[in-house]
Amino acid sequence: MTRVRVAGFTISIDGYGAGPDQDIDNPLGIGGMDLHQWLVTTRTFQRNLFGKDGGTTGVDDDFAARSFRNVGAWILGRNMFGPIRGDWPDDHWKGWWGDNPPYHVPVFVLTHYARAPIEMEGGTTFHFVTGGFREALDRAREAAGGKDVRIGGGASTIRQYLREGLIDELHIAISPILLGRGEPLFEGIDLRALGYTCVESVASEKATHVVLQRSSHTRI
Repeated sequence: MTRVRVAGFTISIDGYGAGPDQDIDNPLGIGGMDLHQWLVTTRTFQRNLFGKDGGTTGVDDDFAARSFRNVGAWILGRNMFGPIRGDWPDDHWKGWWGDNPPYHVPVFVLTHYARAPIEMEGGTTFHFVTGGFREALDRAREAAGGKDVRIGGGASTIRQYLREGLIDELHIAISPILLGRGEPLFEGIDLRALGYTCVESVASEKATHVVLQRSSHTRI
């Protein structure tokens, strides 16, 4: 059965999933890269993003590896794909990750501006969805073929799906830093009213990993 998951999304202690002033030089905003200290040294990250052997193991790597298991499709907001706003000026920009992105499955990018799909190395194809977040989810479910759909972010994209009760499980990594400003993940969201409960909490040196699940009996 296809589940809709957020996995490995990192926030600061004060609740921000990215810092302020995001641009091509600061894709996660000022200070935002510090959120992911728990992730970047892990064996899973080194293998999936750089194709390298080695990296750290333990709690952080366990959660990083879990985040990639049984994923058949991804959904991203446009900012997670690139810094360009408005209509696409050309076909030059193909994402932050080079020729072989770490997804290796179909990826559905929310945008107001149509663009032809982009086939990348390693099995990743970016599809650009102009019909809204529900259309993206319908297409991602179909593409996933019974596997899970992973909502990659950013924070505003996750909030859209949370408000509609469409996310079954969230793994949030809380990094021990303060950003002060930026993109808040849970702004205007009442997780308890939406039926979410914490089913797991594990701390490492660089993050506290929290897993939330939504009751199937909760009505929105």
